[in-house]
Amino acid sequence: MAEPRVAIAYDCFFPINSGGGERVYRRIAELFTERGSAVDYVTRTQWDGPAPKASFSVVPVWRGSIYDDAGTRTPISAVKFALALFHHFRARRDNYDVVIVSALPVLNVFAVQLALIGSKAFVVTDWLEVWGWRQWRAYSGALMGTVASVLQLIAIRLGHLHTVNSHFTGSRIRGYRRGAAPVTLGLVDLVGAAPDATTERGDEPYLIFIGRHIADKRLIDLLPALREARTQIKNLRLVIVGSGPETAAVAARISELGLDDVVTLAGRVSDDQLHTLLVGARALVNPSRREGFGLVVAEAAAVATPSVVVAGPDNAAAKLIQNGVNGFVAASVLPHDLAAAIVTVVAAGEPLRRSTQAWFERERAAGGLNRSIDQILVAYRSAKTR
Repeated sequence: MAEPRVAIAYDCFFPINSGGGERVYRRIAELFTERGSAVDYVTRTQWDGPAPKASFSVVPVWRGSIYDDAGTRTPISAVKFALALFHHFRARRDNYDVVIVSALPVLNVFAVQLALIGSKAFVVTDWLEVWGWRQWRAYSGALMGTVASVLQLIAIRLGHLHTVNSHFTGSRIRGYRRGAAPVTLGLVDLVGAAPDATTERGDEPYLIFIGRHIADKRLIDLLPALREARTQIKNLRLVIVGSGPETAAVAARISELGLDDVVTLAGRVSDDQLHTLLVGARALVNPSRREGFGLVVAEAAAVATPSVVVAGPDNAAAKLIQNGVNGFVAASVLPHDLAAAIVTVVAAGEPLRRSTQAWFERERAAGGLNRSIDQILVAYRSAKTR
């Protein structure tokens, strides 16, 4: 049987965008290509000149910014990209056998479904996250949040198959659509084995934060927790990797708390620099309010660095942490709670780093994206024979 012709629809592209979702979609495109499929990655233009090189076709259908100054996705950009997707797939409705469309933003799902009405394409909707009504309201305001929540509910009922980044999100899908059987993508193996990983660390202990500086990451809340943790671990430092709309506010808060000498704002760094920083850190601290999976936790664990995350109804990263095995889940982002978790992880030392590394190896062996693609293809071929 010939391999299916595949399209992947998402408005971001790795490595121009460095988030977990972009990495997942690119890797899926690569794996389908390796199996012999012709793959189009349908996205937006974010570059000058020709499209970035890849083993598959990169097909830009729209150019524009998708974030406002606060790092929040704008409704108008979602509408414009969805319209571009509609026109692309409407004009090529017979070109694809499998279409994987990101439900972030949710209008993508409606655009692709409408464009492919009457075609034989097998539509997979991928859910990086599924939010509750209150979270939508907090993110987009009362009116737009309510509209987005309703659209999400309808979109979950569309498509032939759902894929999700975590069992956490899968359970939410099943809560909204009875009988749904989402495929949980095997993401830990996106992180390659690190042959130079070691459980040894230098004499000066430091924490590392990695991510965009936006409100949902709650980086600014890490700073008072660091100051409190330093009452017990005097020489503890923090390295902050990344940038974003809140970088200036973070820098101001560092000075306000008298932490200029112990916090390094590293900005965006090369892959080699990031690897070196992770290898030397006592802990990754990710106080994010929401994560669809938490790939950075696996990246840290690959080099024997445990993680501290914060419990929350929308934080799937907390599901990756086994307290005392590969890190610790703080009860809240309040300074006392977050500092207590940080101190616990740093004080646990090398035994925790050894168990963190062992956790990563077990998870990586348990399943990966190739297995997930097998599941997608089984569902596609089963639907084709009906």
